[in-house]
Amino acid sequence: MRNPPPRVPHPPVPNRADDTLARAAAPTESRTESRTEAEERFTVELASVVAGARRRAHRGADAQIDTAHLLHSLLETDPEARAVFEGPQLARVLGYLVQRSIGYGLRWQGTVEDSGALPVIRNRTVAGWSPPAVSAMSGALERAARRGAPRVGGVDLLAALASDASCRAVEVLERAGVDTLTLAARLARPLRSSRQVS
Repeated sequence: MRNPPPRVPHPPVPNRADDTLARAAAPTESRTESRTEAEERFTVELASVVAGARRRAHRGADAQIDTAHLLHSLLETDPEARAVFEGPQLARVLGYLVQRSIGYGLRWQGTVEDSGALPVIRNRTVAGWSPPAVSAMSGALERAARRGAPRVGGVDLLAALASDASCRAVEVLERAGVDTLTLAARLARPLRSSRQVS
């Protein structure tokens, strides 16, 4: 019996995508800011989330970082984002994400994420990032600015992910039994009001 040929991965996601993403996701008035200035707006946890999502995409031989990569890295890295979920919800979400990362149910493999739910910023495409992932990062930056925070945190990203009802991250959450409409509504309120979602 002959072994099948090895799977040839897609080219790795470029590390410079973070530089482009930081500029592209920044609000219009500050698009010229440097990578350092944009990174200064991320908490340590969110910077780790971006790096982790890039590694997940590379390991999975995915051409782009998508919203499910961001969600997986976010929930592994950021304690505040994990605290939003009630006990068994977090375990179910992480279980579904792990199944995806080991190749179970890979109906997304080889496809590009484009939810169409958010206005795609066509002139701000970012190499190595799906349009919904770019929109989520942009939404996180905008949410932090609206609440007057000097840094963008993981809960800002979670709120942006939850607001795109057609992205892969929301599909993962819904399959794990999370009411994403309630999650998005709760996270749209000020952070101090409540951390857990039912």
